[in-house]
Amino acid sequence: MVGPLEQAILALMIFVIMLGMGASLTPRDFMLALKRPYGLIIGVVSQYGFMPFIGFLLALLLPVSDPIKIGILIMSCMPGGTTSNIFTYFSKGNLALSVLMTVTSTIFGVLMIPIVLVIYAGALDVDIPRENIIATLVLLLVPVGIGMVMRKFNANVGAVTEFMGSMLAVFFIVFLIVSWIPRNFTFLMETGWATYLAAIAIGVIGITAGYLFAKALKLHPRNARTVGLETGIQNGPLAIAIIAFTFSGTDQQTINAVPVLYSLFIVIVATLVTLYFRRANTAAEQKMPDGLL
Repeated sequence: MVGPLEQAILALMIFVIMLGMGASLTPRDFMLALKRPYGLIIGVVSQYGFMPFIGFLLALLLPVSDPIKIGILIMSCMPGGTTSNIFTYFSKGNLALSVLMTVTSTIFGVLMIPIVLVIYAGALDVDIPRENIIATLVLLLVPVGIGMVMRKFNANVGAVTEFMGSMLAVFFIVFLIVSWIPRNFTFLMETGWATYLAAIAIGVIGITAGYLFAKALKLHPRNARTVGLETGIQNGPLAIAIIAFTFSGTDQQTINAVPVLYSLFIVIVATLVTLYFRRANTAAEQKMPDGLL
């Protein structure tokens, strides 16, 4: 369970992460994206088409309790996380596309997340209080907007804020290790194998589905890698925050098991995928024409 102090720290971390996300953008980026919207459309389809369906299938097929099903659904319906931008950079993907897809999926998430949650929660016959989730998502757009304003008036401050937001997303994993896991160690030891499998499979299947989808559309390999990472790397801190501010008691602890485990394992999964992608970065590929898409 997330205590009051952890909730305050988590809220602050989420604010800075979203502030950094906004600071990575300028109005010009959106104008360029609108001129070539193909990549963003693919990203939204991957994020809110594939991922919720993957989560639904895992919740339906794996022998897990209703709270774990809720955790799987919430995690799979999250927008892309800023961690994907870091792994896209190291995998020599299209960083500009990655950032735009992350922010676009976050903004679209205010509308799409409640819709897909209602659809799939109804299919699984579980109850998710969507009003609290909508309120949390709307509030998260505020730091994104502030970050964009900071970038517009002072590029240096914006760049530093963007870096801090990205690094804080990684530091969040350390926060989980030193804070949440020790206090809930017994609970995690008693958690069934299906929960661990679901937490790992969300990322693995998501990256694979996004990558194959992009390849099927004959995107440039750099962009295909970007779409794959953006699809499978979800915003774990956001999922944990939504659960912490929406549920309480034992339910909160159980539901949070999925995004906590996902946040831990996605770093390992994304690292292995990045190493694979870097090997595919051949000289011949570099000679291929490239753009936003």
